[in-house]
Amino acid sequence: MRQRIRQLFSVPFEKKLIVLVLAGALPALAISLFFLWTTSFTPSLRWALTLAAIGAWIAAAAAVHRRVIYPLQTLANLLDALRQGDFSTRGRVDRSDDALGVVFQEINLLGDKLKEQRLNALEAGALLRAVMTEIDVAVLAFDGEERLKLANRAGERLLALPGEKILGKTASELGLAACLEGDGVKTASLTLPGGGGRWGVRTSVFWEQGLPRRLVVLTDLTQALRKEELQAWKRLVRVMGHELNNSLAPIKSIAGSLRSSLEQEALPEDWKTDAERGLAVIASRSEALARFMDAYARLAKLPAPKRRRMEVGPWVRRVVGLETRLPVTLNAGPELTLLGDPDQLDQLLINLVRNAVEASLETSGGVEVAWNGTGSFIELAVRDQGPGIANPQNLFVPFFTTKPGGSGIGLVLCRQIAEAHGGTLALENRKPGPGCEARLRLPL
Repeated sequence: MRQRIRQLFSVPFEKKLIVLVLAGALPALAISLFFLWTTSFTPSLRWALTLAAIGAWIAAAAAVHRRVIYPLQTLANLLDALRQGDFSTRGRVDRSDDALGVVFQEINLLGDKLKEQRLNALEAGALLRAVMTEIDVAVLAFDGEERLKLANRAGERLLALPGEKILGKTASELGLAACLEGDGVKTASLTLPGGGGRWGVRTSVFWEQGLPRRLVVLTDLTQALRKEELQAWKRLVRVMGHELNNSLAPIKSIAGSLRSSLEQEALPEDWKTDAERGLAVIASRSEALARFMDAYARLAKLPAPKRRRMEVGPWVRRVVGLETRLPVTLNAGPELTLLGDPDQLDQLLINLVRNAVEASLETSGGVEVAWNGTGSFIELAVRDQGPGIANPQNLFVPFFTTKPGGSGIGLVLCRQIAEAHGGTLALENRKPGPGCEARLRLPL
């Protein structure tokens, strides 16, 4: 019995439809034939009416079959055209107020939508290919086996081969194995057939057809670094030349005066006093020049931080407690922990607090130190009520200072320490004033 039921449900839809239509009209046909054969009709009339009833029964079933199957076949053809990407085929909607008309109307709207989306995708793809071709940045895509699957024109120039000769090669064969190590942004020294030097490497993962792919973007940093290096050398030579001239000019002048005095046949009576004063000036300027060179050596030889766990609260309170010239207001934040070099971070915070106190002493203002946690960073602020920053462009220029006897390397060292810890340091005038605010941002 169960097997017969399965066979019944496994019959094609068209045959089941015919069977259902015939079965639905069968009772009416049977009743008609019963009355036909039980009445006093002639045999010829009975057979004629019987054949007519059976013919009408079969014709009605065939008509219902055709009215149902034809629209379904049309729908199947429309869906097959959409599946194959032909979005121009449309179904005719005779009536929009019946179920079949609504189905055809929705399929036509679906075709219009898919056509619009494909057009947008083609335009976006054409734009992307044009951008990929024209940008002066090498873009390379590798599959899971580290084989090259895509390279733009800049990538082909970098590898000095056309695309058809480099596609399919592994990253090791192309000399790019180091670029696929890790994700994110880094710099690397690469020597490739199309050029060598310092490169910015940006590596990320994307998915294609359910499989991971690696995207590598290579940016030539050589020219930019050379320009920055040239500007840095110009600034350094300008500052060092200024400082050397400040020391050597009086030394040369005094040495010339002393030599002129010694060349006279009769020495003046106060020549010893002049000589002592001149030698004292020469010694003073030599010591200043030595301090300048020592400051330069400190700036150039900052060691890498030796990181260990540091509690932010005790660190800030200890440094603030070292300042005795002016009371410092402490607005404590949450108790946080960071990884850092205690000696370097002490030097950084001491410099910031000392600068804030010295600025506030000029105007009899106050100093405030506060910190807070934002995500994975700590933001520490040192605020003063001094006269503010008159020339913010030169704040981080080495050896530039507006304080008498200042070395001009304090803020530069502070920023170097912050950046060595993966953080930032910024100074700006407070709004509203008066005073300045130093903002230190360090990763937790």
